[in-house]
Amino acid sequence: MGIVKISDLMHENLRLASNALSRSVNAQAEHWMKIGMLAEIYPDLNHQQLTRLLMRVERDGGAELAQLLDHSVFTPQGIAQ
Repeated sequence: MGIVKISDLMHENLRLASNALSRSVNAQAEHWMKIGMLAEIYPDLNHQQLTRLLMRVERDGGAELAQLLDHSVFTPQGIAQ
């Protein structure tokens, strides 16, 4: 585990979102990082498709970045619209 420095404003945004969504601050930050990472890898997917991809990856035991970049393993075509 590492330490990531963020601005006070971002921390406040995380705190508000984590309370609203019943997540810890760390879990909310990790969720936003996952969504952002997937949005950069798959810019053609919308938020709903990215969420479905995250759920599929989690169901299959999680994934490292190297696996997410392997399009033969996680193809956007396999994600329901």
